[in-house]
Amino acid sequence: MTSGERFARRVFMGAGIYGLIVLLPQYFMEAQIGRDSPPAITHPEHFYGFVGVALAWQFAFLVIARDPQRFRPLMPVAVIEKLAFFLPTLWLFLGGRVAAAVLGVATVDLLLGTLFLASFLRTRDAAAPPAST
Repeated sequence: MTSGERFARRVFMGAGIYGLIVLLPQYFMEAQIGRDSPPAITHPEHFYGFVGVALAWQFAFLVIARDPQRFRPLMPVAVIEKLAFFLPTLWLFLGGRVAAAVLGVATVDLLLGTLFLASFLRTRDAAAPPAST
C-alpha cells in the first residue's frame, strides 16, 4: 500500500466516523433544534431527508476507506458532497441568513473536502497504468 493510499484511508475513515458521530444524534434532536434555533422545523421531511442522505454518505466514506484505490473514482464526488454544504452555507452567512456558528460547522466540510481532494491527488500515481518499455 502506498503512502497516498494510507493517507486516503485515514482521511475517509476519519470523515466517516466523524460524520456518524455528528449526524446520528440529529434523528433525535428535531424538537431541541426548534427550541435552540427558532423557529421550529416546519418541513420535517426536508430535515430528515438531509440527515438521511448525509448519513448514507458517511457509509460511502467508510467504503472508500476500505479500498481507496478501487473507489478512487468516487473521491471527486465526495468533494462535491462536502462543497454542497459549505458553499450554500457561506452564501447564506454572507447574506446574513445563518449565524457564524453554522458557518463554523460548515467549515469542517470545507476542510474534509480539501482532504478528499488531496487524497484523490495522492492516490493518482498508483492509479496510473504502468509505463510501456
